[in-house]
Amino acid sequence: MHVIASEWLKVRSVRSSHLILILSLGAILLGVGLAWMASGMYDSAPPAQQSRARLAKLEEVLIVVPQLCLGVLGVLAITSEYATGTIRASLTVVPRRWPVLTAKATVVGALGLLTGATTVFGTYFLCRWVVGDRFAGVYTAPFLDKLPTLITTGLSVAVFALLGLGLGVILRSTAGAITILVGLVYVIPMIVGNLPEPWSELLGSVMIGSLPRQITGDDLTYTVYGSLLAPAAAATALTAYALLPVLAGAWLLRRRDA
Repeated sequence: MHVIASEWLKVRSVRSSHLILILSLGAILLGVGLAWMASGMYDSAPPAQQSRARLAKLEEVLIVVPQLCLGVLGVLAITSEYATGTIRASLTVVPRRWPVLTAKATVVGALGLLTGATTVFGTYFLCRWVVGDRFAGVYTAPFLDKLPTLITTGLSVAVFALLGLGLGVILRSTAGAITILVGLVYVIPMIVGNLPEPWSELLGSVMIGSLPRQITGDDLTYTVYGSLLAPAAAATALTAYALLPVLAGAWLLRRRDA
């Protein structure tokens, strides 16, 4: 517990952590702003256009904001110590090394869970209130029907936080780890989406962005992702994205010099 308290103190005492969390929660305001503008355009459109108008589920579109932000927080939680040399002090106080990484994972994972849940549910409820029954009732489905997808989408933020931490330990490079995170969100899905079948569907099904909705069986037809995995397989893959980099980082941390 003392190690966890120490890592929590490190995270909250760094100004960049506060900025990252504020940017993450800013996705809520961005979602409300987009919903308000879209609703205004809908109300001013003629009935024929209103019948054809559609709106994406904004909490699913804007989840990339907290995902990337918490991923960066996970990276900085370890690479900033390598950059400043304070990792040596941390490992001197806790020589066994693995408790340090476990404590960091606990802190950034908890922040990811809290931020993900706040962002997803905040965006959903406020956009539901603004949009109402517009856009073919995109926000009129019963809340309980939507709850599983909201939960898995929020959990993906914690996955990104742990993924960032693991990449930071493995690479010990802030730029390198963040580049991989951005690639997983933007670059690789676009490349995979343009591959010929069956590779597009096969590889798209294991992309991190597709897994939360595959867990709940949502339709991914009009996305760059595939949907071949069963819910249990998708949950396993999402867990692997979080745990495998951290475990690989723990193995390297024990064998490399600080």
